[in-house]
Amino acid sequence: MDVIEQEIHVTFRYPVHFTTGLFAASNRLLRDLVGAAEGGAARVVAVIDRGVQRAHPGLTDAITSYVAHHHDRMALAAPVLVLPGGEQVKNDPDHVTQVLDAIHAGALCRHSYLIAVGGGAVLDVAGFAAATAHRGVRLIRVPTTVLAQDDSAVGVKNGVNAYGKKNYLGTFAPPFAVVNDFSFLTTLSDRDWVGGLTEAVKVALIRDASLFDFLEAHAAALLDRDPAAMEQVIRRSAVLHLRHIATSGDPFEQGSSRPLDFGHWAAHKLEQVTQHRMRHGEAVGIGIALDSTYAHLAGFLPEPEWRRITGLIMALGLSVYSPALSERLDTPADPSCVLRGLAEFQEHLGGRLTIMLLRGIGVPFDVNEIRTDVMIRSIEMLKTIEAGRADTPRTKAS
Repeated sequence: MDVIEQEIHVTFRYPVHFTTGLFAASNRLLRDLVGAAEGGAARVVAVIDRGVQRAHPGLTDAITSYVAHHHDRMALAAPVLVLPGGEQVKNDPDHVTQVLDAIHAGALCRHSYLIAVGGGAVLDVAGFAAATAHRGVRLIRVPTTVLAQDDSAVGVKNGVNAYGKKNYLGTFAPPFAVVNDFSFLTTLSDRDWVGGLTEAVKVALIRDASLFDFLEAHAAALLDRDPAAMEQVIRRSAVLHLRHIATSGDPFEQGSSRPLDFGHWAAHKLEQVTQHRMRHGEAVGIGIALDSTYAHLAGFLPEPEWRRITGLIMALGLSVYSPALSERLDTPADPSCVLRGLAEFQEHLGGRLTIMLLRGIGVPFDVNEIRTDVMIRSIEMLKTIEAGRADTPRTKAS
């Protein structure tokens, strides 16, 4: 038998910038990122999140004015496109088509730019369209939420929902650049302000115990919307996510182990069964609490560290339990049972079921089997903990 083995090495490089007032004419960052295209100004299409537009009513005009001011480097190839924010934008394929239509109408090429401004869901839709048009239009992400700035926007994934499953369709396509503009965070609701912190908790638990210590020490300040504390958390979390993607040896997730999905098998299922009334960050917080409790009950995670983990999640004003966790536990294969999320997680990852657990804060390991009885006990324990908070005045983020 004759065979040719081909091996390809490809290097990706992209910057993650931190700034404020990105679309002020005096801020040259975006102008310098786009640079001068061959033969004239680069063609640009801008997509913005409707929720961000409402919170910043002058944003569309600011983008238009910015491009006009720097007309020697860039030119708007189509009117600014506004898409609905939140998970709904990922559920309707028409929104991807809208972005593709704008790219086509603007005659963008592989050296043109799609600038996406918004939360993680809008960035996912825009990124999916950019990755598939011409097999890759240059994407500049401008994330506007804590969750997007500290996690999803700095990575290499784009995904939209299909067949009732989160991120069933998607691509691995590194962005051209990411710009974290902290000024967008000032208009977030308290719910979204703290919800995005769970991804920082996650990456601290699997990569950096010192960040977990920082989160513990500054939980009250973060809950009180201290901008300096938040900016430090976002930057440290982004660095850890980027470092893992670059050094794990599996940036495009060809294997079965995905450390950055710690706590996510339950989180994705909770989002689905609550019809996305539960935000991703809130679901991740519960998923972290659930897998940490399981690790404790299974004898892996010492009680003091388990209490620190659940305590931090609650100190940030988030829940460790939802009634959706307890639905249909007697029928694990039922589509509305959270335990069904294990099989769906395995299908999404491929290969053998691989769930990351903890032996300690910053000490992760993989297991390939989950005991249903212990997981149900974990759910019951979290239900009891949450019930104990019922008579306690809740934080403003609750």
